[in-house]
Amino acid sequence: MAEPTQKQRMLNGDLYHASDPEIVADHQAALEWTERYNAASTLPAATREALLREMLGSVGAGAVVRPPFHCDYGYNIHLGSGVFLNFNCIILDVVKVVIGDGTQIGPGVQILTADHPRDPAERATGLESGRPITIGRNVWIGGGALILPGVTVGDDAIIGAGSVVTRDVPAGATVAGNPARQR
Repeated sequence: MAEPTQKQRMLNGDLYHASDPEIVADHQAALEWTERYNAASTLPAATREALLREMLGSVGAGAVVRPPFHCDYGYNIHLGSGVFLNFNCIILDVVKVVIGDGTQIGPGVQILTADHPRDPAERATGLESGRPITIGRNVWIGGGALILPGVTVGDDAIIGAGSVVTRDVPAGATVAGNPARQR
């Protein structure tokens, strides 16, 4: 059996080298796409939605992503129907990010799947990994919140503005603060 490629390792959430040529090419394609997408802010909504479908893994009907928007690869991002991402959202999608139907995400929110080894010697080798993020249906995430690697946010939850979400959020819960705690 052949050794997995660095991209396969990345997509599996294993340690990988982001400097691998295939990964670098994918990131470059995403940079070029985000430049086109971010320049399309005055184009009709249907045109912007078609652009989203070019790069993202899946896009539900009526999903809106207000430019500027930034991501690592795009193809790991899955948006449900009616999802709304406000200005300046960043999604580091080295592994899958799923955002459920009707979820609203405020400006400046960062969704970060990228992770790094805790051991300094291992980290110094340039290895990194990712842990998937799942955000349920009808979630409201306030502006400037950070969603860290591996977090799952349940349906109907609320995340207060500026919160740093370090662990799973149960369905229907309201969390806020740094680190985010249930209110």
